[in-house]
Parts: sequence; structure tokens; C-alpha cells
Amino acid sequence: MIYIQTKTVQFKSELSRSHIQVIKRKISKSKQLYILFLLPALYFLVFHYAPMFGNVIAFQDYNVFGGFLHSEWVGFKHFQEFLSDPYFWKLTRNTVLLNVYLVIFYFPMPIIFALLLNELRMQGFKKLVQSITYLPHFLSTAVVVGMIVNFLMIDGMINRFIEYLGIEQINFLTNAQWFRTIYVTSDVWQRTGWGTIIYLAALTSIDPSLYEAATIDGAGRWKRILYVTLPGLAPVITILFLLTLGEFLSVGFEKVLLLYTGSTYETADVIQTYVYRRGLLDSDFSYAAAVGIFQSLLAFTLVVAANKIAKKVGETSLF
Repeated sequence: MIYIQTKTVQFKSELSRSHIQVIKRKISKSKQLYILFLLPALYFLVFHYAPMFGNVIAFQDYNVFGGFLHSEWVGFKHFQEFLSDPYFWKLTRNTVLLNVYLVIFYFPMPIIFALLLNELRMQGFKKLVQSITYLPHFLSTAVVVGMIVNFLMIDGMINRFIEYLGIEQINFLTNAQWFRTIYVTSDVWQRTGWGTIIYLAALTSIDPSLYEAATIDGAGRWKRILYVTLPGLAPVITILFLLTLGEFLSVGFEKVLLLYTGSTYETADVIQTYVYRRGLLDSDFSYAAAVGIFQSLLAFTLVVAANKIAKKVGETSLF
């Protein structure tokens, strides 16, 4: 029995050594790729994973001078405060509504635009349209907000056009009812062109023989799109939709911060801007960290639930 155990241990050690040698050979064979991977890995470790340790302050009454080790532990006190905060429902409502509108109006746009571009036969015109629609993606949020303000201010281009039509001018930037429309419309304009890239790439992977077979069967252009193109895009659409849900509670913080004013708080104030005010402006770091963790947990729960549904309904899922 002792002999068998000794042989087993020797076999396991030899097996582990062989695995290590195989790993070493693979690393040495692709060392250039691993070197290229090193900087992005360090970036995520230093700026994304290491700061996660700071979430511990959500369970403390954090004192800047005392630090993590000498701050008082309060458990879920800050989470309970947020859930009972009068702002809680307004913040949740505004955040959810903005994201729902983005899913309804933005998410289908890159798909539709990619399908339209795919039908163009004039390659020169197609490239021109692609280049023009990609450009807004490269504009910074500050530039986009500056353009919005210039267009929508009381003596801006839009109001002058409205006045020319004989309609009374509208103060878009201080009217809370217009904030969501402005935010969603500008997001659709800025992101649609760039969002089509993935769908155009996915379209190239669809077997051309499927289109030929559909044409022989008498399918027109719309039926080919409906029965060949869209099913071919379905896995990519599902994955991107699940990733979109992962950011469901994270609206564009910078754009909201630059666009909203005191008169638009009713519809513009979202969880992230509230965290910014409580954390940085009011120096209530523990409370802000608790709100941020709460938001992340909700987004994580949403993604896991949506992924399970996608796995049951179809064959495509994130994990």
C-alpha cells in the first residue's frame, strides 16, 4: 500500500512538472503577445481591481485622518440610510427611465443602421456615410455638451428656427421635461455610427450561400433580412444586449453632470451624480461608497438574471 501511494505521489509530481514545462514552452513561444498583454493587465489591476479594496469604507464611518484601520465599523448603516433617503426613489426612477429610453431608442439603431449600410452597393458612398457617422464618437463629452448648449440656448439655432415657424421659443436647457429627450437624442447621434462596427463585422460572417438559397426560393430583400440576416446577427445582438444591461444603472455621468441644472434636478438627477455630490462635494465618502456598491449589486443581479433567461430561451449567453 505504501509503495502504491509513493508511486502515485511520484506520478502526480511528474505530471505537474510536465504541465509546467508545457506552460513554459507556450509562454516562450508567444512571449511577444504576453508582453503586449502586460500593460493592459497592469492597467486593470492598478486602476480597476486594486481600488476595489476601498469599498470597505462603505461599512465604516470613514475618517480621512484615521484611515481604513482606525475608522469605526458601522455595518450596513449607510445602506439603510440610502434606502430610507427621500431622494432614493427619485434617483432610482430617473436612472432607470434614462436607461430604459436608451435601450428602446438607442439599442436598435446600430442594428438598423448596419442593415441599411449592408444593403448599399455603392462602396464609395457607403464608406463616406460610415466615416461621417463614426465622427461623433471621437468628440469629447464636453464638446458634445457645448454643441447642445449652443444649439438649444434661448437665442440658439433651434429656437431661432422655431421662432421663424411662428412658434413660441422654448427654454430647453432649464425645462426638466426636455432633459431626457435631449440626453437620449444626443446619445443616439453620438454613438449610433460607432455601434454599427460590431454588427457590420458580424454580417460578414453570414454564409453567402444562405442568401443565394433564399433568393432561389423567391425571398425578396426584406424576407432575406428577416429570415437570414437577423437570425445570423441574433447571437451578437444577445451578447451586446446583456452587456448593455450590465451598464443599465450607469448612465453617462459626465454628460448628465454638464447638462443638468438646479431647475432640471427633478428628471436629471441620477445615482451617479448623487454619489458625486455626497462623496466629493459633501465629503461623505462612506455614504457615497455604499450607494455605489448598491448600484453595482443591482446591475450584477440584472445581468445574471438576464443571462439565465437568455440561456433558457436560446443558446447564446455570457456565461
